Amino acid sequence: MQEQEPIEHKPGTFCVTSRDPGSSARTGWLQTAHGVVETPVFMPVGTQGSVKAMAPHEMEDLDFHIILGNTYHLNDRPGMEIISAAGGLHKFMGWNRAILTDSGGFQVFSLAKLRKISKDGVEFRSHNDGSKHFLGPRESMAIQRILGSDIAMLFDECPPYPCTRDYACQAVERTLSWAALCAEQPRAEGQLVFGIVQGGLFEDVRAECAKALVGMNFDGYAIGGVSVGEPDQLIIPGVEAGIANLPWEKPRYLMGVGGFAQMVESIARGVDMFDCVMPTRVARNGTAVTRMGRISMRNATCKLSFAPIEEDCGCYACRHFSRAYIRHLLNVNEVLGIRLLTIHNLYRYNDFMKEIRAAIRNGTFEDIRTYCREMNSAKSAF
Repeated sequence: MQEQEPIEHKPGTFCVTSRDPGSSARTGWLQTAHGVVETPVFMPVGTQGSVKAMAPHEMEDLDFHIILGNTYHLNDRPGMEIISAAGGLHKFMGWNRAILTDSGGFQVFSLAKLRKISKDGVEFRSHNDGSKHFLGPRESMAIQRILGSDIAMLFDECPPYPCTRDYACQAVERTLSWAALCAEQPRAEGQLVFGIVQGGLFEDVRAECAKALVGMNFDGYAIGGVSVGEPDQLIIPGVEAGIANLPWEKPRYLMGVGGFAQMVESIARGVDMFDCVMPTRVARNGTAVTRMGRISMRNATCKLSFAPIEEDCGCYACRHFSRAYIRHLLNVNEVLGIRLLTIHNLYRYNDFMKEIRAAIRNGTFEDIRTYCREMNSAKSAF
């Protein structure tokens, strides 16, 4: 397939540029109001308006072109009055590339207290100070419009794991009702809106949800409610059930999944976009992500190791510092240790996606897939 140059297209244009002959893996690009995003892509999570421990220019240096913000948390603090006065989230946080904002629905159901669900949305108490709030499809889209994100997610209900079939059906019914309301709301200039497929572990319920959302003609589609506590072996079946009825010509986004093996298997099934807190969260716990699995930098084996975190890694941390030094920083609670691990982990994730895109283009994707399966079987936390 001949690649189409991603130049001066309107936001929402999505082009598939190459396909893997042995699977549904594909490369492509998505035009947003703040630039082109190549896919498959990993999107770092910047819940509070920053990717933890990283400045925006460092994210640019790592060659990330899209990050996440969160409607629930940003509305809670600092609030829309401040972000609106700043001119939107891009200007407030000094990031000139693309932003995807979650709707806040997941946090309402996972963090908030004393929830009361109605057809209009959810009344809840803040996890921060206990104050009473209401968030529904109209409110979520209004907040995301003020934020000015490039991609806004519809307000949905993510059923927990485990849940009954009746509960999953009720959650999908609410999600579809709210999706229709989200579709009617005004958007920021150039803002795209993605639908979210829910349905728990019930394949037919997910199929019903996907078909109904596709009928509403969103700019892209996400698979939600995966990796919410279910065993690892159920994650990929959930992806398959979610993606089966989504259109080929629009981007597909798997929410909250960040294990290398899980991402590769999902890409093989046609997923284009991922997000996860994993690279920054494990860095704060002193863990490095490498091609050979995760390494605890606090281990005694690193004490006298003057090798980099990972051989042949081009990140700033690996080019300049040793495992022994980073272990020392962690042990004396110097924040630089966490920053260096965060830089390395984010570099590794982005470089991994570049390797996957290149492999799909040159026909060697199956080699990466086999390697990840072997590493996962060896229980290397891959």
